[in-house]
Amino acid sequence: MSFLPDLAGWALSGGAGRNDDQDNEQQQQQQQQQQQQPMVTESEEEIRAKRLARLSAIRTDATTVNPKADGGASPSRSTNDKNESSVQNDHDMLPSSSSGNAPRKHDETAAKASAANELATKTLQQMEGPLWKKIRDDGLDSKNKKSSGVASVTESAVPSEKKMASSKIPGRKIQILKERLLEKTLKIKLTCPASNDSESQETSSTSSSDIVPIDIGTDQITKENISEIIAERLALPPNSKYLTSVPMTDQKLISYLGACHRRISEELKSQSTISSSNVMISQQQQQQQQQQSFQEEIIQLLQETKSQVVSYSATSLMAPDLFVLAQDGPKQLSECLTQAALDPSTSIAIGVAGKNSSYYRALCDELLAQDEDLFQDIFQEVLRHFQEDLSRQSECVMETFGTSGNSGSGMVQVAALTIMCSHKKVAAVVVHSANFLLPSEGSQEASEEVRISLPPPPAGATPQQVQIYRMMSAMAQGRQSYRKRSGPALEKNTLLGLVMRLGMPMESNVVISQFQNVGRMTRNDVQQKTDMLRRQLKVYQDAVCGLIKALITAGEETRKMVIQWFTDALLVNTGATAMRPDRNKVSSAQTLQNIAVVLLKLCEPFISDSSRIHPGFVWSPEHHGGIFATSGDDAVSRLGDMSQTCNEPYEPKNKFIPQCFFLCVRALHLSLVASGSFHTNIVRQVNHMAWSIRQRNNDVATDPNFNQILSMQLAHEVSVLAPEMINDALRFFNLSAGFLVQISDQALALMPEHMVDDMCDYVVFVSRFSPKELEGVDLGNIFKVVVKLLSPQYSNTVRNYNLRAKLGDVLHDVYLPTNKDSRSSVPASVSSDPNMGGRPYLLSDSSAQEILAPSLLLLYGEVEHTGYYEKMGHRANIASLLQYLWESNEHRSAFRRITQNRDSFVKFANGIMNEMNSLIVTVMEKLPEIRRVQLQMANPQEWANLSEEQRETISSRHEENEQEVKRALPLCNKTLKMLGFLSTDSDIRGLFLLDELCPRLVNMLLHVLTKLVGAKGMELKVDNPESYNFRPKEMLADLCEIFSSYSDAILFQEHCAKSGYYTNDLMTKAVKTCAKLKLLKDEKMDLFSSLPDNIEAISKTIEDDEALFMDAPDEFLDPLMCTFMKDPVFLPTSGTIIDRSTITQHLLNDPHDPFNRKELSIDMITPATELKERIVAWIQQKRNEKESSAME
Repeated sequence: MSFLPDLAGWALSGGAGRNDDQDNEQQQQQQQQQQQQPMVTESEEEIRAKRLARLSAIRTDATTVNPKADGGASPSRSTNDKNESSVQNDHDMLPSSSSGNAPRKHDETAAKASAANELATKTLQQMEGPLWKKIRDDGLDSKNKKSSGVASVTESAVPSEKKMASSKIPGRKIQILKERLLEKTLKIKLTCPASNDSESQETSSTSSSDIVPIDIGTDQITKENISEIIAERLALPPNSKYLTSVPMTDQKLISYLGACHRRISEELKSQSTISSSNVMISQQQQQQQQQQSFQEEIIQLLQETKSQVVSYSATSLMAPDLFVLAQDGPKQLSECLTQAALDPSTSIAIGVAGKNSSYYRALCDELLAQDEDLFQDIFQEVLRHFQEDLSRQSECVMETFGTSGNSGSGMVQVAALTIMCSHKKVAAVVVHSANFLLPSEGSQEASEEVRISLPPPPAGATPQQVQIYRMMSAMAQGRQSYRKRSGPALEKNTLLGLVMRLGMPMESNVVISQFQNVGRMTRNDVQQKTDMLRRQLKVYQDAVCGLIKALITAGEETRKMVIQWFTDALLVNTGATAMRPDRNKVSSAQTLQNIAVVLLKLCEPFISDSSRIHPGFVWSPEHHGGIFATSGDDAVSRLGDMSQTCNEPYEPKNKFIPQCFFLCVRALHLSLVASGSFHTNIVRQVNHMAWSIRQRNNDVATDPNFNQILSMQLAHEVSVLAPEMINDALRFFNLSAGFLVQISDQALALMPEHMVDDMCDYVVFVSRFSPKELEGVDLGNIFKVVVKLLSPQYSNTVRNYNLRAKLGDVLHDVYLPTNKDSRSSVPASVSSDPNMGGRPYLLSDSSAQEILAPSLLLLYGEVEHTGYYEKMGHRANIASLLQYLWESNEHRSAFRRITQNRDSFVKFANGIMNEMNSLIVTVMEKLPEIRRVQLQMANPQEWANLSEEQRETISSRHEENEQEVKRALPLCNKTLKMLGFLSTDSDIRGLFLLDELCPRLVNMLLHVLTKLVGAKGMELKVDNPESYNFRPKEMLADLCEIFSSYSDAILFQEHCAKSGYYTNDLMTKAVKTCAKLKLLKDEKMDLFSSLPDNIEAISKTIEDDEALFMDAPDEFLDPLMCTFMKDPVFLPTSGTIIDRSTITQHLLNDPHDPFNRKELSIDMITPATELKERIVAWIQQKRNEKESSAME
């Protein structure tokens, strides 16, 4: 489409800047010539040359032309001139009266006019639509015209001027249709005062206030002069009186032309329907041709008008000085796009036949066809307006700036940007704009500092006050300076950064104010406000996703630029995972969350198909751009050795899929997972503050500090616990797990460690804070990868003990059926395999049946390295899992295989006993202290006599004791239960009776028994023991059951007799208490009851042996324990000989030689064969001597 012929036609006809002294008679002659002579077709080059000459003249005379105040048509033609011209034209069209054949010609003319009029009337009656109905209702049929005083066109023609004038009435009817179309589509009314046509007067009287009168010297509307009509309307100045009554949108050139284009398109659609209908209705070929001729004339006029609207739109943007109304064209276009986002029904980007038929699409195509450079300049300017608007936005999407209402909100601006980028060439302009990307890393610009100017201090402030003010302002603002390649620069300087930074930040006063005085709000009120905020956040995030989709689908080049922006965003925010991120270096949490949300949506097409993801992206620096670097400050740890490499080439079928996947992996690490950790800390602070307030006997609901921190927690939950985002993230992590299950072991070792770590953290986080969101989400792949990585086969691949411990936590918190843990609120469906009839994954998965039990036993010992407090929680979870597996037949064979690996089991058993001893010491020390403080607080007088400082110290210490007991007792209970069910298996029981384990087992059991039923057992009573998980009766039952399992084992009895914790009174009291409380049943009770007598019997044998060994040589005694050695071994590191049981127990806890601290392992020791033979001989000699003495 070219706008040159259209503009040339208007310019050469004098449409702008006509002079008053033009000759009227010459104009009449020109009009007559135009009507009598065929139109001359000019070449494109001629039209271009004339247009350029005319435009040059317009610009030259622009400052000297003084248009009328009313801004109407130029004064070159007077109404009389127009009237005379119109009358002259009418007479020229009539046949000459001096002709001899006048009567005959007159009759023929009248007959043709009557037939044409009848055909036109029938055509109008057949036409549908509001415009045609209005025309019929206004009296275009013969009856209405008679009643209104207008002569009917069906009257018989007579040879008079009035009768002869009726010969042109059918043409006038078509002209009236054109006038109505002009009013409806362009909101323009042609004025021709000299015309006495009653139909014109009637039409004029019905014009609405938004119709602008235009005078072009004639009331004729043709395809040839429509360009001039539009030009006259566009040439009106802003202060024209004709524009005061029209809507504001019609006072601006772009919005006016956009509305015209839409109205014309709607009318063309209606005309096409009418035209098709007429073809079917017509009966006679001649009438059909005439009807089609009328219709085609209207359609051609509408098409030409539509073409001219687009042409003038492009012209006004390319030459803004051509029309006064177009001087701010790019801004007007941005406003139209904004309005399109607010009201899609009037959108310039949606045509009657879809977006490809829209005014915006036609305008972009026209600009591109004329000048691609100007096209880029225009949309760069439009983009600048959007960026300025976005930069003024508050970070909260609920806030708007200025007085523009919703049109100024960030949500609308993003939607408008999306509409703008719906044209692929415009999207290309956007991504190639100057500030779309950050400066490249290593460039001089990237390291430049940007300092934020602080507001000036108040007038009259002292120097000290100025210093304090600046310090406070800097603290309030958070950022004083940042580099041009940094997280803050990403938000402030790039288009997508300005878009991504908006959301529902916890720090926003608008968000926090929704939860003001939250202590007095009901749960339902809180939920309603949270849902309202989340709905607004979702709408905004959907708009952002729409913008990114528009850019990515615009072409390969734009997609590369968008991916590069995401890559830069992740590179400059590597510090976001810190406990306290540096806000001068990283972006806000809301920005990172929006990035993650968008990337999650980009992964949606392949969320169920991990086979399309190529792992080579991670080891291809050329493609990952540094986000998975293996060296430097930003190195990303791998599951395996960082020095490992992979020879598999990176040749994916679709590069975009692995790009989206791995960018999302990194984004979730920097955003959702980090936010989850932050939220956990907030909840911990809220709970601690609530406890402290209650300890002071105050009301948490009225405490202002508590209300403030609780409102911050709820404000943070608006975004971090948004249901749709959680659902998308869980599905993505399940995709990641499926990917890790299917790739090779070599590729698995090269995957980023945080990929597994994040999966564990987030799934556990959701199970604790929003478990209902797990309902209906398939997490089967996560279970499979957890089982795989926990197996002994991959213990060297996943070497991080903390990560391995988290894998166990996932199994416990998510996949352990809820009936095994009454406190869990995770839906039962999460732990069930839908492909196996709803059976739990722990029981139905074949891999779990084979390797999970030994994996958990191995893990129990490994978590020793995770930290003192952390290991308690991990081991409590493992104990619950082992108990559940033990009770199922599916895992019983795996437990039997455990006994085949003696060393592994010894490590596990040693860990149990170490843990139990430590826990018992902690619990037994803290419970009496807790009891003492409880009694002290229960005495108001005694408590009041203490000073405030003393009460604060006691309360603080009391809280620490309570927390420690609450951590220790659950593990203590579960460990006893685990020992109990493991001891029921004869093979496992045999391992516990090994020399290196049995003494420790006995001492541990007797120690606990002493605390429960000993003389100081009463000190363990506390108020509300269940709140501490203290269940002494249950503990005693588990303990007695373990004793009953070993009661008939001679070695167990011997070690009981040797233990310093054992007394006959202790064991007898335990038996009586157990029987009284009926803790054991039948056979087990009988076995436990027999234990005291068995121990007493074997004690005599032990005393005899000790007497026998009393004079043993020193070389036969253990150098550490001073006990008689039964199995001496040699330590190569120090050359010392020691008993095997002693050194084995030592090496279980300390891998060093106890005599010189050199590294030592159990496989390094060798039997002291010669010494053992001498010991055996000596013992035999002593026993022979004893027997001889007895016989004598």
